[in-house]
Amino acid sequence: MRRAYADDDYFEGGQAGYSDISYALQERALRATFKRLMRNLQKRNLTGGALLEVGCGYGYLLEEAKPFFSFRVGTEFSNQGVRLASARADIVYAGGVEQLPADLTFDCVIATHVIEHVYQPLAFVRRLARHTNPRGQVVLAAPDIGGYLRKLMGHRWPSFKTPEHVLYFDATTLSALMRQGGLIDVQSLPYPHAFPLALIASKLRLPFPAALGGANIWVPATTVALYGTVPHE
Repeated sequence: MRRAYADDDYFEGGQAGYSDISYALQERALRATFKRLMRNLQKRNLTGGALLEVGCGYGYLLEEAKPFFSFRVGTEFSNQGVRLASARADIVYAGGVEQLPADLTFDCVIATHVIEHVYQPLAFVRRLARHTNPRGQVVLAAPDIGGYLRKLMGHRWPSFKTPEHVLYFDATTLSALMRQGGLIDVQSLPYPHAFPLALIASKLRLPFPAALGGANIWVPATTVALYGTVPHE
């Protein structure tokens, strides 16, 4: 799977890819989603200082975070992602969180739609916490297997993605994982998600008028998002 993530084709509709619609073609929807996320973090006094995004893709979140954080760093397996995100952030490291210098820490660490790809999630959360300053925040977001969309769609739920997604979470299980990883004061975070209308139509196998190519739609309750605090040593 690491080889698949590193392949440029992963984000552009490859066989084991991010989506059947190019990541770049989803830019408008993704930026709207990440902008709303930044505002929700700001409302909770979780912005400011240094930000790390693990699995930063093409850097859309890191660029939307510029008004909210003074220093923005990403990690990404995709070589193309590293190239594109490097123009939108202060530093982007090729690979996973293990590529970060051991002494590099942040006030906020974000991993959106990453934890469901991770084979050793507890070790992953603990590693994120080690790169977070005391009283800093770790933010995790994942497809919500407990949400109404999954219940409505059943086995057709788009987040049943093999072989990429190896774990599934709802608010209870994600919260438990974060607490086991050493985080405290774990709380829910609103995560409205915008999707291109073309992507939704393709998932539902519906005809899609080309004239609506740029349209987005906000789909509630697709993602469970939580944040937890790294305690003082």
